[in-house]
Amino acid sequence: MAAVELEWIPETLYNTAISAVVDSYTRSRREIRSLPENIQFDVYYKLYQQGRLCQLGGEFCELEVFAKVLRASDKRHLLHHCFQALMDHGVKVASVLANSFSRRCSYIEESDANVKEKAIQFGFVLGGFLSDAGWYSDAEKVFLSCLQLCSLHDEVLHWFRAVECCVRLLHVRNGNCKYHLGEETYKLAQTYIDKLAKHGHQANKAALFGELCALLFAKSHYDEAYKWCVEAMKEITVSLPVKVAVDVLRQASKACVVKREFKKAEQLIKHAVYLAREHFGPKHPKYSDTLLDYGFYLLNVDNICQSVAIYQTALDIRQSVFGGKNIHVATAHEDLAYSSYVHHYSSGKFDNALFHAERAIDIITHILPEDHLLLASSKRVKALILEEIAIDCHNKETEQRLLQEAHDLHLSSLQLAKKAFGEFNVQTAKHYGNLGRLYQSMRKFKEAEEMHIKAIQIKEQLLGQEDYEVALSVGHLASLYNYDMNQYEDAEKLYLRSIAIENMQQSEELSVGPTFSHFHEMEILQNTMPCHEIIKPASVVASKPKLLSELSCLFHEQSSAEGKKLFGEGYSGLEYDYRGLIKLYNSVGNFERVYEYHNILSNWNRLRDRQFAISDALEDVNGSTQSTEEVVRSFLLAQPTNGQGC
Repeated sequence: MAAVELEWIPETLYNTAISAVVDSYTRSRREIRSLPENIQFDVYYKLYQQGRLCQLGGEFCELEVFAKVLRASDKRHLLHHCFQALMDHGVKVASVLANSFSRRCSYIEESDANVKEKAIQFGFVLGGFLSDAGWYSDAEKVFLSCLQLCSLHDEVLHWFRAVECCVRLLHVRNGNCKYHLGEETYKLAQTYIDKLAKHGHQANKAALFGELCALLFAKSHYDEAYKWCVEAMKEITVSLPVKVAVDVLRQASKACVVKREFKKAEQLIKHAVYLAREHFGPKHPKYSDTLLDYGFYLLNVDNICQSVAIYQTALDIRQSVFGGKNIHVATAHEDLAYSSYVHHYSSGKFDNALFHAERAIDIITHILPEDHLLLASSKRVKALILEEIAIDCHNKETEQRLLQEAHDLHLSSLQLAKKAFGEFNVQTAKHYGNLGRLYQSMRKFKEAEEMHIKAIQIKEQLLGQEDYEVALSVGHLASLYNYDMNQYEDAEKLYLRSIAIENMQQSEELSVGPTFSHFHEMEILQNTMPCHEIIKPASVVASKPKLLSELSCLFHEQSSAEGKKLFGEGYSGLEYDYRGLIKLYNSVGNFERVYEYHNILSNWNRLRDRQFAISDALEDVNGSTQSTEEVVRSFLLAQPTNGQGC
């Protein structure tokens, strides 16, 4: 009879020794601090594992101790575990460390340059850790102290340090939605770069331009964001740190997505994902960063199913690194909530989406002020979900309660956006569009009309009358007039205008009709046609069957065929084209066409299921046939001579 394998495995001698040291922690505290950093960290990690957080907090709140722990760089993910546990436990270790560092910097202002240089270098490490962990306000305080030290010496070395400090400061201000201060930080960085240039020195500007791109993207200045992502790409060199290259590729991909240059976006984000996985590993926060942006790309090119899977993977990584009440985890919850909402829109199964939306809001409100801009997006996503749940609800009282809660969330989001961006901003316009959609569901049609008109007016002033965003809002108003207010002539004009704009929106690829990616602005209207629906109201065109047929066929050839070429025949925008045509032909009594499009829709469903069954977004980025230099070269060669996009 074979021997039964022992299940118990004794601890290694090293682990036994660490446990013995921890057991005598109170007596050995001084000696522990003299151990090499890796061993010292292992002792502290054992304290964390045993739940002795008060003792661990006492150690980590001392700047010298934490400085040594930070040098154990190969155990950074474990340090994040400990740090987050302390923050969750109520030990404000992030602010304690930031304040201690700030005081130290003020003490050494009269010291020699070498002392200040060491402090600046440590500040970059400390601030970088706090930034990576999502504690942006504390990281900002550290970097401001570093910047103050840099300003004390008017010489080349400190100009370089000041540029680096400004880049880091801009990053945390972007992350914390301090966009006005971010703009000032960029201008300051540019003054130091100009100083260096006058003295014959060049600073690499890839990271700076990448952060500027992120700032402009957040403010919805998409043309400018695209312009600066091109400039950032030009600065990528072989010697550039991988982290910087990855971040620039990510930002450039997002800028390409909103400019509807999907082939460029795909190449950039897939290479960023590949680089992050190869260099940092599949459990690193930087890899999760790239996955979130990959999910954003997939969502916008209509691969909803795969975007949900990617967002879930990113959330899993962030939860494993940071734990629960962390801003990075909150943003991943929000992205997953939104993609789940889109994915299950037809089925009405919103439990999972609602869970993640509420989790995002709970985390953000726990660690940030109640008027923080980050709440605007999370509240909006929850409002979208509640609205759909309300519409499907058979209990009138519950329906009204859910719609009112959605209304309160949308109003709150609008106020936060207006406070951050002002009235005339694309984000503010989108919130007006959200309210317009909600008022339609609440059957407050005049209020809905007012909101849609506001959205159109703001977008026209900012983007011009022929921008794709304008077309979306025009389509919203058309649907309101068509299905709820019986203003058929106005609806017809708006539909035609919306189509005309959409057909003009050509990028390097074919123009694509609105997809599920536009749910952020409530593009799909419950019990109505979608906003990109171009079919004319039945009462207006019933006497013009030939014109109706020509218009619908023309649209189907132009819009739907383009969608097929770009995404394949399973392109989800086609579902709403087909359903719209079925409704249209049924209204005008053209039952032959109704039957035809019922068959087309059935084929579409089979194609869609097969498309998702055979695709795997993560498998698609496990290898790369191009080097970073080749990816950059390909991107830049595709740019017009003036460096501008579309």
